[in-house]
Amino acid sequence: MVLTEKRYMRFLLLALGGVLTGLTLVFPAVGFFQWLTLIPVGLFLLEHAVRPTVRLRSLYGYGLFFFLCYYIVVFHWFVNLYPLDFIDGMTKGAALSVVLVAWLGLSLLQALFGGLLFVAAGLVFRSSLSRRVPFLRPFFGAGLWAIYEWTQTLGWWGVPWGRLPLGQAKYLIGLQTASWFGSYFVTFLLVAVNFCAAFALCAYLTSPKTAWMPVLKRSCLAIAAILVFQYGAGTALWLSQSKQDLEARTVTAAAIQGNFSSNEKWSFDSTKRTKEVYREYTLRAAAEGAKIVVWPETALPYPVYEGSALYKYVSALAVESQTTILVGAFSIEEGGGEYNSILYFLPDGSMHDTVYSKRRLVPFGEFVPFRRLIETVIPPLAELVMSGEDVLWGEGSQIVALEEGNVGSLICFDSIYEDLTRESVLDGAELLCLSTNDSWFTDSAALYMHNAQAQLRAIESGRYVVRSANTGISTVISHRGEVLSELAPLTDGMLVEEVELRQETTLYTAIGNSFVYLLLLAFGAILLYDGIRRASVTVLRKFGDKRKKTS
Repeated sequence: MVLTEKRYMRFLLLALGGVLTGLTLVFPAVGFFQWLTLIPVGLFLLEHAVRPTVRLRSLYGYGLFFFLCYYIVVFHWFVNLYPLDFIDGMTKGAALSVVLVAWLGLSLLQALFGGLLFVAAGLVFRSSLSRRVPFLRPFFGAGLWAIYEWTQTLGWWGVPWGRLPLGQAKYLIGLQTASWFGSYFVTFLLVAVNFCAAFALCAYLTSPKTAWMPVLKRSCLAIAAILVFQYGAGTALWLSQSKQDLEARTVTAAAIQGNFSSNEKWSFDSTKRTKEVYREYTLRAAAEGAKIVVWPETALPYPVYEGSALYKYVSALAVESQTTILVGAFSIEEGGGEYNSILYFLPDGSMHDTVYSKRRLVPFGEFVPFRRLIETVIPPLAELVMSGEDVLWGEGSQIVALEEGNVGSLICFDSIYEDLTRESVLDGAELLCLSTNDSWFTDSAALYMHNAQAQLRAIESGRYVVRSANTGISTVISHRGEVLSELAPLTDGMLVEEVELRQETTLYTAIGNSFVYLLLLAFGAILLYDGIRRASVTVLRKFGDKRKKTS
């Protein structure tokens, strides 16, 4: 009996796979089970998507359902936004509607695109190559999944928060190959193992008793080869970088966590206490040898410009501490618009001419897409932009050359897009400093999921990351993705660590997402070949029919 013959079984398999896989991202301590949690999805696709009688429209619906289950778990932390008391005039009823729209709406938006993965699987699984060599299907599915995760980085609507490798944040050995081929390669291997296991199980359920044994052997060999490669190569990479490079330059850097939540830091009344806290910790960090001090995103949530009171405050503090202070604040363009920026104040009290501004803005947090429509349909959603007006998009990596070395900045949402980190490293960044807010999510799983993104960026780029968050978690991350030190959420404090200024270029930095591009070429060739073949058969058939009529 085919496992997916009953409709309820299809939905059960997809719900099970979506929920269990989502939980591995929320609780990465159990992330090792990610090598198994997608088996139900593999069973569905390998049994159901291969059937020519199943409409692609039907596959899309199943894919939509699976990804909706998955993202509802992944984005569950939106409930921590309630009651949105950092927005003036927000009622509890309006706050509830905004939170539900954000949670379920974003989950649905991602699922709408995710459903196309199942359609693509249907097309590729039914190709002539797939019919000739069925054992390629698990790897076809893995490749399509990697492409899907990559497409989430292409527009403002794509939020690559739920990429599978985040579930491996507690198993760093298995993430080291991201320094070669990127995180999408890790996704490919995770899905391939799951689908190979599902392929063997499908053969057991549908084949005669003796026919499924060769499939089982091939599947086990493939799974073993992938695991040996992933953890063998990961171990080798880990050990080869375990000792500090004696020739590498180092600098002592600090991350300051003032613990000012979103509902208080925007108040003018809190400015005095904010200045006191950041002054205290900056001076303490300097006393412990820090030369670079990183403050969180919008630590000073106002425009800072030459001659302003806040400019004079930071300038004097930089001179007193004899440190370079990276200040999260707003900068103003000539036309009056505001950027979410990092300003570098040097030990001589001057502000560096180079200003880094956030390159990937948060939808509904910093700008409102389709503003007029949203203001008409869901007005409270448009009010989430704290500055009142849409923030401007930054451009370029804006590397700052300090006496200690070249420093690249990232702000919050920037860190979930690998191309921004790669651009910074290619432009000369030897150290990455990441300022983020994250206070919106109190002490939920979102904090750790966001930090796991920074761990991935560190591995891919081969750079240390100094990460400062308003209310936590703040971390210092090595080039291997290892969290060297960490501040708990909802506490104030500082981290002071000696970090390397690295110039080595990882293979991933050199080749970027070439692995994904090769997959796109391969699938394009497979589908193009089948399309040409079908067209040729149609033409020959019509030509043969015409000859018969004339004869």
